Amino acid sequence: MRMLTVNEMTKSYGEKTLFNGITFTLAEKERAGLIGVNGTGKSSLLKIVAGKDLPDSGELVAPSDYSIAYLEQEPQLDHDLTVMDQIFQSEAPVIQLLKSYEHTLKRLEKDPENEAIAETLFALQKQMDALDAWEANTNAEAILTKLGIQDFNKKIGELSGGQKKRVALAQVLIETPDLLILDEPTNHLDFDTIQWLEEYLAKYPGALLLVTHDRYFLDKVTNRMFELDGGQLYAYKGNYQDYIALKAEREEQQSAAEDKRRNLYRKELAWMRRGAKARTTKQKARIDRFDQLEGQLGQGPKKEQVDLSIKGARLGKQVFELKNTSKSFQDKVILKDFDLLLKPGDRLGIIGKNGSGKSTFMNLLSGRMPFDSGEMITGQTVKIAYYTQERSDMDENMRMIAYIRETAEVVTTKEGETISAPQMLERFLFPMHSHGTPIRKLSGGEKRRLYLLKLLMTQPNVLLLDEPTNDLDTETLTVLEEYLEEFPGVVITVSHDRYFLDKTASELLIFRGDGVIETYYGSYSEYMEQEQAKEKAATQAVKEVKPVEKKEKTKKKKLSYNEQREWESIDEKIEKTEQRIEEAEAELEKAGSDFEQAQQLTEELERLNEELEALIERWSYLSEIAD
Repeated sequence: MRMLTVNEMTKSYGEKTLFNGITFTLAEKERAGLIGVNGTGKSSLLKIVAGKDLPDSGELVAPSDYSIAYLEQEPQLDHDLTVMDQIFQSEAPVIQLLKSYEHTLKRLEKDPENEAIAETLFALQKQMDALDAWEANTNAEAILTKLGIQDFNKKIGELSGGQKKRVALAQVLIETPDLLILDEPTNHLDFDTIQWLEEYLAKYPGALLLVTHDRYFLDKVTNRMFELDGGQLYAYKGNYQDYIALKAEREEQQSAAEDKRRNLYRKELAWMRRGAKARTTKQKARIDRFDQLEGQLGQGPKKEQVDLSIKGARLGKQVFELKNTSKSFQDKVILKDFDLLLKPGDRLGIIGKNGSGKSTFMNLLSGRMPFDSGEMITGQTVKIAYYTQERSDMDENMRMIAYIRETAEVVTTKEGETISAPQMLERFLFPMHSHGTPIRKLSGGEKRRLYLLKLLMTQPNVLLLDEPTNDLDTETLTVLEEYLEEFPGVVITVSHDRYFLDKTASELLIFRGDGVIETYYGSYSEYMEQEQAKEKAATQAVKEVKPVEKKEKTKKKKLSYNEQREWESIDEKIEKTEQRIEEAEAELEKAGSDFEQAQQLTEELERLNEELEALIERWSYLSEIAD
């Protein structure tokens, strides 16, 4: 079995130790999620495993031909390349082989009588057969399409930040390495694309290591969890749900051990105060044990977590009312004669495909952008805090404490307690010694946490949250969700995080595009169940009328060279797949009470049937062109 092992790895930045002597392995088909509070070193660990950074000590052990592909949070792409050219920048052997083949094919087309080029092409064809590389180009186009990239000839420099991330994601997926490392892969993806990616990764044949804030995604994709905490790495078998249960169990055990140490310490302290002197070996041993206990105290589980108990301003009966409002950008319609009434306590989630106008709507509500027409009535007591994706007001050269003091020197908690700016930083897990740190030295997640603190210190009663889950760790998100549950004001959230929406929104605005906005009363999961039921019914209706439909013949196409080779071999592939399905079904019947074998065969049959369906679909497409 091919696997990667991390041995006794340590990494520090300045005085801060990120991880100390951690060891773990990743085997084939292991899909591990990595979580931890922002700033604990998750991205640093991914970079080291990907070979983009070096540890202070320790080693990575893997076979010499072990391949790794790494998706960074902010991928570095060549702005002058087209989408497809960027995809084929990969160092993966299959991609390099395909590039060589395409290049040689073009040379032969220009010089068809050249025997040397023809022989080179023939040799490359044999290698393509051996590596099953013929599908690489087709796979690239299919994956890009699934990720919402349609124009493969568009320059990278013309794409939005989200589109660039999706091109980079497609690039690593196409490589199909032994280990796929993904840092926040769901950022900038809409719901449908996230669901497709879940299904794709759940069947990924190699190993997977990922960091993501999307807990539904973690639950669906992973079969192992790693947690970075206090410089140590804790491993858990199972998905995110299993991790929550096992972590609670571990902390309970650690807490019991800490209580036991404290009781023993109290007894030893009483003995020491009686004036014991180290005259005997026994007394000396006891004093040594006292010193050891003293050093161990406080090494149990840290119960520190982000504290969001900040009081909000009083909110009157009136919040927002929109009457016949419209907004457009040239030919793009965002709102058209749109009405909305928001009341105290409302929890509104905003969903829709990228580019449908969700962030524009938030800018309109916040007053950062004017409506083209219509009226917006805002209550006199409304005090807005707008959590944006850009953080445009954050001067990265400013020190943390100065940044927070711009808003307030003190705030009042829900309990009526007065808290100073330095104390609030500590409550947000920024220790006293770090308060003078320039913002630029913080991790992406730490910057987001600091930004959230500053907004809440304004003590708002209306929260506008635009993608609040990007870059926030799961622990901070959990505390934020609890805070929002008790928040007496209005919360309006744009998010692609289904888990977060389920916990914080009871009503949805669905942006369909072209000014079409629908309202749904209920949770996001309930909405999705309803949409899937509609889709299923529509698909069934199409199947029922399909036999009487006649398709108009499209313009005649010819099989390309690659498609011709595929057409010649596809019947054999279908036959082999059908034969294996029959064999697996027969083996399953004989498996009897051997649960493990039955499980393996069931999974194989599921995969084979999917392969067969794809092959038949491809056969239909090729046969139309061939005929």
